[in-house]
Amino acid sequence: MNMWKECKSLQEELVKTRRELHQIPEFGFDLPKTQAYVIRILEELEIPYKCSSKDSGIIAEIKGEKPGKTVALRADMDALKIQEENDVDYKSIHDGFMHACGHDTHITMLLGAAKILNQHKEDLQGTVKLLFQTAEELAKGSQVMIEEGGMDNVDAVFGQHIGSIMNKDIPSGKVIIVPGCCMASYDRFSIKVNGHGCHGSTPEKGIDPVNIASHIVIALQEIIAREVSAVKPAVITIGMIHGGVAYNAIPSIVEIEGTIRALEEPVRQHLAKRIKEISEQTAKTFGGAAEVEIDWGAPPVTNDNEMVELATNAAKEVVGETNVVTEIPAPNMGGEDFAYYLQKAPGAFFFLSSSNPEKHTDIPHHNPHFNVDEDVLYKGSAMFVKIVEDYLK
Repeated sequence: MNMWKECKSLQEELVKTRRELHQIPEFGFDLPKTQAYVIRILEELEIPYKCSSKDSGIIAEIKGEKPGKTVALRADMDALKIQEENDVDYKSIHDGFMHACGHDTHITMLLGAAKILNQHKEDLQGTVKLLFQTAEELAKGSQVMIEEGGMDNVDAVFGQHIGSIMNKDIPSGKVIIVPGCCMASYDRFSIKVNGHGCHGSTPEKGIDPVNIASHIVIALQEIIAREVSAVKPAVITIGMIHGGVAYNAIPSIVEIEGTIRALEEPVRQHLAKRIKEISEQTAKTFGGAAEVEIDWGAPPVTNDNEMVELATNAAKEVVGETNVVTEIPAPNMGGEDFAYYLQKAPGAFFFLSSSNPEKHTDIPHHNPHFNVDEDVLYKGSAMFVKIVEDYLK
């Protein structure tokens, strides 16, 4: 059918859509402006949809004229709590929030694909589900989408991520698709260290949670150094430590937060188990106590080999064989809650590079200066359309 080729004609429209979405970033599960924007376009296209009863997620459906399989395409919609520092006329109008991970483009590219697919629904043999998901940054939105029926009767699922997330040296416009595990699990942990506050001049009268927290931070790194095989990638990172109100006072509480990443579920479970044990026992050693919470995020993203082959062949058509990367030195240690969809149906998660130093779009994700090379937007839409063509043919 080659309907994917029509996506190029949408490029100017896609840029406009992306910039409008970029200005209204919202965080977490409640994305009222973003939801309203997507609904408006779906209604203009006369694509039926239903809204989640639990968050701002949207499930839309394009039914082909002929019966067949059902394929799901996913876009995440949430932004980050980051103050944008880009000097552009489409800068975020929501103070303290920014689309610093490209989710505005994910929505845009899926809406573009939806427009073309809907125009050709009489040629489709099967159904296309469009999943507009919240709270990917919290690793929770895909689970809500699944609870709301997003993956009911789905035979295959596909998603993509824009930017320089895999490697900033991969030029803009290239598509990266790899079999097996392509992204790590990601979970958050918090440790509340309880001591007993006192004056800084008489530390013997209290129990110092700052000292305990310091020992815990150092001890946790020994899990990676001495308990996990060197050939099994794993990460424990402390991102936040809070405690104290005065330079000369020992506080009663210090709070620690961090993240764990792993490529294998047994390693993931071991990290969580040992963080709890080491924190509690270290605190006890110094006379304090530690309360540990593991906020489970998402498991590793593991692609289905058959769906990877299908997506790879689609990419070779859309961007050309020389612009398709099928091998990387190691999986990315970033995480994605798309992993939960892959537990429900075979599928593939792939990456569209927008890294272009000349346009300053090679800046890392989650950075206040993050931006994308908008010239690739139609390629993302075309990838979705071509995958649907090939899967439902």
